[in-house]
Amino acid sequence: MITLLIILIIILLFISAPIFVSLGLASFVSVLLLSNIEPMILVQRMFAGLDQFALMALPFFILAANIMEGGGLSDRLLRWARALVGHLAGGVAMTTQVSSMFFGALSGSSPATVVAIGKIMYPELVRRKYDPAFAAGLLASAGSISLIIPPSITLIVLASVVTSVSVGELFTAGIGAGLIFGIVTIVYIYFYSKKQNLPRDKRATFKELIQATVKAFWALLIPVIILGGIYAGIFTPTEAAGISAVYALIISMFVYREMTWKKFYHVCVESAVTSAQVLVLVASAQILGWLLTRSGIPQQIAGYVTEHVGSVLLFLLLINIALLIMGMFMEGIAAIIIVAPLIFPAASGLGVDPVHLGILMICNLAIGMYTPPFGINIFVTQTISKLNMVQMIPGLKRFLAVQIAALLIITYVPESALFLLHFFD
Repeated sequence: MITLLIILIIILLFISAPIFVSLGLASFVSVLLLSNIEPMILVQRMFAGLDQFALMALPFFILAANIMEGGGLSDRLLRWARALVGHLAGGVAMTTQVSSMFFGALSGSSPATVVAIGKIMYPELVRRKYDPAFAAGLLASAGSISLIIPPSITLIVLASVVTSVSVGELFTAGIGAGLIFGIVTIVYIYFYSKKQNLPRDKRATFKELIQATVKAFWALLIPVIILGGIYAGIFTPTEAAGISAVYALIISMFVYREMTWKKFYHVCVESAVTSAQVLVLVASAQILGWLLTRSGIPQQIAGYVTEHVGSVLLFLLLINIALLIMGMFMEGIAAIIIVAPLIFPAASGLGVDPVHLGILMICNLAIGMYTPPFGINIFVTQTISKLNMVQMIPGLKRFLAVQIAALLIITYVPESALFLLHFFD
């Protein structure tokens, strides 16, 4: 049955069937043809997969992200970031990176970050003599960090799939990993811009920096409220999601006054559709996970790895390679739901920290967001830059190399990502 299941999934994915259809239909067909399992059990597993407290955070964070994008928060963040780093070598590119990290911390959505920051910064980068391919590669890669920095939707889904890690632990480790990715990228931008002798902004005066900070204050406060409230024990990650949506609505509508009721209606509809797309994928993938577990596949893989891969360093290297390849062809949430139940038992047998492994998975899949041929950020960036895939590849290669270097740091120096987790312990 498992062999037929895998063959059907591959065929359906190859003919471009939606991922939730590939997983769900292949599972039902395999069970109907080659097992005595009642089909109703699969339906029950689908609903059981959605009946998780952690997943309640997902639609609220999606709603918050869409409110922020339409409510003027991204524009104020850009102005603040530019006042902060615009005078440095590569200042405009650094502004793109820093503002993407902050907007990612507000929205938790990678494509939303690319759109919100890219439509403002891409024309400015080109105007400042940056190579269009470099600018497009920067946008695609900068947006991917949203998967790593909390409140990442992908981190929430991972915590719902793997019971040995909590959302709070992943959020804390995600801050450290996101900082590593961001710092390594900024260092590369600095030396690239120095070598290319690219123009920089005039240094903002202290008064201008204070003014930009005041204007962006309410936007900058969102990650403080979300993460501070979680780590202080005031509310859970799920409650934080609801609070962030309400806070974003109040700021967008009554402070910045860029959100109307009509606009809010469209934001709610868009958020509902996006939430449904993610949750139906989670539900269909739960069937696959249950069938694999019932067949003992994860346990067999764990036993094989423990017996034949004695080195933790080699195991982590193999995981990185496998996930980087998977990220080229599959969306992050789908990859997590399929792969996490298989590799976490094996990692546990080797004594790998489950939080470290979880962050490594997310980092690999973040890189996959802009890895050809199917990285979704590539297609989103193309709508902004009007470049085709071939034209974008030189810029994408630069940032792939830079962020793989950051990935290796996190892989073999776990404390680089986990230091905050240990600090709070």
